[in-house]
Amino acid sequence: MLKMLNGIRVLEQGTFITGPSAAMMLADLGADVIKLESPGTGDPYRSFRGGFYSAHFQAYNRNKRAMAVDLKSEADRALFHDMVRSADVYIQNFRPGAAERMGADYETLKRINPKLVYCSISGFGQTGPYAHRPSYDSVTQALSGFLGVAIDPQSPRLLGPALADAITGLYAAIGMMAALVERGSTGHGRLLEISMLEAMMHFAVEPFTGYFALGETPVATDRPRLAQAFIVRAKDDRLIGLHLSSIEKFWTNLVAAIDDDALRADPRFATRQQRIDNYPALLETLNLLFKAQDRSAWLARLDQFDLPFAPVNTIPEAVADPQAQHMGMVVPVSDRLEGAVQAIRAAFSVDGARDQSVGAAPLIDQHGDDIRQALARDPAVWPSRQASAPAQKILA
Repeated sequence: MLKMLNGIRVLEQGTFITGPSAAMMLADLGADVIKLESPGTGDPYRSFRGGFYSAHFQAYNRNKRAMAVDLKSEADRALFHDMVRSADVYIQNFRPGAAERMGADYETLKRINPKLVYCSISGFGQTGPYAHRPSYDSVTQALSGFLGVAIDPQSPRLLGPALADAITGLYAAIGMMAALVERGSTGHGRLLEISMLEAMMHFAVEPFTGYFALGETPVATDRPRLAQAFIVRAKDDRLIGLHLSSIEKFWTNLVAAIDDDALRADPRFATRQQRIDNYPALLETLNLLFKAQDRSAWLARLDQFDLPFAPVNTIPEAVADPQAQHMGMVVPVSDRLEGAVQAIRAAFSVDGARDQSVGAAPLIDQHGDDIRQALARDPAVWPSRQASAPAQKILA
């Protein structure tokens, strides 16, 4: 792993995606993350598609250790508070009010450790008319306005990836790292609260700014029309993405690559503004022209020109893509007992170095015995990740 957060100690009580993904961002950068789960059941994402180690759980819980604690138990609650004393960060994504009931609220943990950076993630915020509603990714995408500028209202379909969940995790990680930097000079922790609604509204800052500045309600077609971005279909039914932006040479080079006299002379597309005004007609024209050859032929042709283009890859195609392979995006999963043998590494290169592997997501309570034994020896000392027994021995 990258080591920039080496020595930072994180307790995570997260479920599904937002909390676990925020903790994973810190773990990917070297923080020591202990995932605290309810005994027996654990994070519900473990059994998202049956079994107890779903691919969905693996995705957001790599590079962590796991320990089962029951905060309804006085003994486990005392143990949890002992861990808080030497932790740097605590993360939870409970619904409002749940943390107080289990002795994991900010005021309680702040009294135990004034230096603690406490991160609370929610769907809609801690107060307000929606605070106690359950929230998931698609609901927040809808409420935040993001879906309104991302989908065709005539043929509405939800976006595939859990964007709101993962983006909220990213924002939470940024906030926690900023709080840790500040703590270096003040010596004091912070209460960091972030909701999925806030994250997604900020993520869509450009269309909101357009609305405030121009008084216009943005729609899904605005961005591709103004950016002159297109998805075209080749003869073999495979897709290519193009993004011409505002730079005139990209249009000129695309025309040269297609080499069609009618396109070159069409007055509807003579200037960028005309191409914006006639976007539907231009998209239809490009699709007709791209049907002349298979995608592979077009990719070879477009590569001869200075153009922003790419195949619309499937996941297997992205894994096999020459640039992704050159960047070493796919790495082995170390210390695994089951599940995926490969993963996508963290997006960072630091001083020219990149992750060469990622640690397997933990089994439930995989490191519980080691952590409890270390705390029994000295409750004030954070149990070392290096001291944890290998997974094979734990399961023996």
